[in-house]
Amino acid sequence: MVNLHSRVTRLGVLDIGSNTIHMLIVDAAPGARPDPEASTKSTVRLMQYLKEDGSIKKSGIEAVLVAVDQCMKLAEEYDITQLLALATSAIRDAPNGGKILRKIEERIGQSVTVLSGTDEARLTFLAARRWYGWDAGRLLMLDIGGGSLEVAMGSDEEPTVALSVPAGAGRVTREFLPEGTASADELELAHKKVRKIIEPIVDSFPTSKHPAHAVGTSKTFRSLARLAGAVLRQSGREDTWIMTREQLEDWIPRLAAIEPDQRVALPGITPERTLQIVGGGIVADEIMKALNVTEVEICPWALREGAILRWLDQFGRTSLGF
Repeated sequence: MVNLHSRVTRLGVLDIGSNTIHMLIVDAAPGARPDPEASTKSTVRLMQYLKEDGSIKKSGIEAVLVAVDQCMKLAEEYDITQLLALATSAIRDAPNGGKILRKIEERIGQSVTVLSGTDEARLTFLAARRWYGWDAGRLLMLDIGGGSLEVAMGSDEEPTVALSVPAGAGRVTREFLPEGTASADELELAHKKVRKIIEPIVDSFPTSKHPAHAVGTSKTFRSLARLAGAVLRQSGREDTWIMTREQLEDWIPRLAAIEPDQRVALPGITPERTLQIVGGGIVADEIMKALNVTEVEICPWALREGAILRWLDQFGRTSLGF
């Protein structure tokens, strides 16, 4: 008999995202639920540090390195035995992303896996599939990050469709809603521009196959659902949030009329989301409309959990295998 306790790994996941830089510590073992032992995050909002050419300013690089150092202090405190270091769209898309990666790698003493948009979609879909199980049927996963939007759908653990476009909440806010507030005309223009950005997803999506279950992951969806959605309580299961497109569309113009620094008083709107929550709401609304989704359930797991699960599936290996 195999003693699974002997195969527990103190795993650290360093997620270098567009909005936050996050370290998650997990005692990972095959077949075990990847519940966190500890975590820390720093809000950096890399979209605000972009130059005209898309490269990240020196002050942004410094903010990233400070956040990485904070994460690694937690990793040292918990004496991790394995580190998964991931970077997503902000680093991936920046012309000076390679330079920043080298600085990060010097700090952490190992390489960083730069995920493509498709990689992000696949890993996040895996997390959602494991959370809901096989009885969810054909699953549609929507994930709004700071720099990009990921969409995936499938009936198995590997999605048949995995797509990504540069329509993250931070990016949309920076480009179309820089003040965070908007008039009705400005909102309509932002909606039109987001529709244009997500066209590649709409064009590539199979119109003959409809999801049995649609879920939203990421902090943007969670914040929107806590504001505009409702709690679904089920006996024997964890409470979950449900958000309809109708509820979302009712809130977007109201949110756009409130000054960003006043939005923190609203349910679910944390300080790091006050500026870009309207942009995130527009992205959520447009992708739901485009894919004919009227309701999403909020999935507690996302990219980091997907990375842990993929690593556990390849237990003993030192990379994610992309």
